[in-house]
Amino acid sequence: MELYQALITVDPGVFLVQICNLMIQLLILKKFLLEPVKKVLDERKALADAQIADAEKANQDAQAMKAEYEQSLASAKAEANGIVAAAQKTAAARSEAIVGEARAAAAQLKEKAQEDIALEKKKAINEVKDEIGNMAMDIATKVVEREIDQKDHQALIDEFIKNVGETS
Repeated sequence: MELYQALITVDPGVFLVQICNLMIQLLILKKFLLEPVKKVLDERKALADAQIADAEKANQDAQAMKAEYEQSLASAKAEANGIVAAAQKTAAARSEAIVGEARAAAAQLKEKAQEDIALEKKKAINEVKDEIGNMAMDIATKVVEREIDQKDHQALIDEFIKNVGETS
């Protein structure tokens, strides 16, 4: 039992050596294992933080670009609406001007046609008057040349009316 008791007893010298051994192992682990691992973890954390910051910056830039794009789009729409409105206004004014010009031209043509009709009517009346005057002269000449009776007088009138009818 002594043998077993020697295994269970605490020897202060061995205890101290084991504690020192443990401390030395901890220092070695800290120096060669813990610090490099901590350094790698810190580098990874810094890289992740940088990537997150870059992503946030890219997101902010994208939001700014989106706002600028929307503003440009709204401005372009407003400008397009203004151009369309101006074009419609110009087209309406131009169509009014064309209709007015067409009406004025039609009125002018109508007036000229009425003047031409009046002139032709006067010419026709003057020609008829001249023709009637010539016929009257012919009749008068025939009457003067001979003495006419009622039957001849009626024949001359009928001939005069027939000639006036043909002239008209």
